[in-house]
Amino acid sequence: MEGEKVRRRVIMAGEEMKPLTEARREVLSAMNRLPVIEPPLERAQGLALAADVVAPHPVPSFANSAMDGYAVRVADVAHPPVVLKISEDVPAGSVASGSVVAGQVIKIMTGAPMPAGAEAVVKVEDTEPLAGGKVRIMSSVPMGTAVRPAGGDLEEGQLVLPAGARLGPVHLGVLATIGVANPKVRRRARAAVLSTGDELFPLDSPTLPPGGIRDSNRPLLKGLLAELGVEILDMGIIPDQEEVLRSALLEASDRADITVTSGGVSMGEYDLVKHVLSTLGNIQMWKVAMQPAKPFAFGHINGTPLFGLPGNPVSALVAYEQFVRPSLLKMMGSQAVYRPRIPAAAGHDLRTNPLKTVFVRVVVQMENGRVVARSSGGQGSNVLSAAAYADGMAVVPVGVDVVAEGETVEVEMLRSPETRSEDEVPDE
Repeated sequence: MEGEKVRRRVIMAGEEMKPLTEARREVLSAMNRLPVIEPPLERAQGLALAADVVAPHPVPSFANSAMDGYAVRVADVAHPPVVLKISEDVPAGSVASGSVVAGQVIKIMTGAPMPAGAEAVVKVEDTEPLAGGKVRIMSSVPMGTAVRPAGGDLEEGQLVLPAGARLGPVHLGVLATIGVANPKVRRRARAAVLSTGDELFPLDSPTLPPGGIRDSNRPLLKGLLAELGVEILDMGIIPDQEEVLRSALLEASDRADITVTSGGVSMGEYDLVKHVLSTLGNIQMWKVAMQPAKPFAFGHINGTPLFGLPGNPVSALVAYEQFVRPSLLKMMGSQAVYRPRIPAAAGHDLRTNPLKTVFVRVVVQMENGRVVARSSGGQGSNVLSAAAYADGMAVVPVGVDVVAEGETVEVEMLRSPETRSEDEVPDE
């Protein structure tokens, strides 16, 4: 929690800043859900359910064997070893023609329906085959051993997945078990992405003129959008020409569900984006009480939401995480829209600006049974290389100028540390 200070506007050096919680709430409230579709199950991964899914039948629908072995009556194997007659063999996908009766067993494979009269399964490892269609049982078993009961996974009428659940591979498998071939989901969003500025050059530019830089924001943002399964409309690099920019923004608003720009939203007199946006729609230029990513533009062009992110790459990353990603997840019907946060101990003093919510890029590690967060490197808004090391962002709230070593801080996780190799941990 950021306390009472975050609920009122923050004044810094004579300028008014919008609290982050207020800005996020205002942005999210302006997002509308996308239409419901019913695609084939294999094309639904990453999409969010638009309605609860209830089991139409039990899973499994019949009691079955949990292993290869012999279906038995418990009394018959109470005093091992015992020799019993094999009355028949039941592979998976078959049904026994008879019942298990006293002195007999039925050989059964994993997944095969339990025969009538059977009370348990003795695993094959605890048996010894004999001549003449007989088997020696070497161990006793309690009632119900190695039997999967009908409805043991899901009962008929049970809630399987709630509306708003984003479908991953395991979810698809669960839906397949109950015959949901075309789940009701919100369709994928389509995002138009463009970078602005005469200083930008394509990443394959062999040389750069004085003052020129390669466009890193567009690949960064496209990668982040791809993680959400969003369809991407790449509008390229737009030069500082008013009519070209105006045309690109209008095209984006017509073809996409949201538009994401980077650059040109700060206070400089050459930031053409601000001027063009002001002529196209209801766009607000905010100074958000956050670091990095204080300058941020939000509004609509022809009803299409527009997110104007700062030009510095780390600022663009942080603004995306706080505004764009949650908005897209809401549009696509997801129940959870924000990244998970975990408590961690600061591995060293984290000094920040008490007038802003500060996002410190950190590496997260387990040390002596506790989670410890340390800076991933340089914290400048242009230092994207250090952000590449980060597992998450330590969120230091308004009103705190230093988190002392050992004190607890919330970390907004960007990835699991398990996905990082040891050589990605920066030297201290």
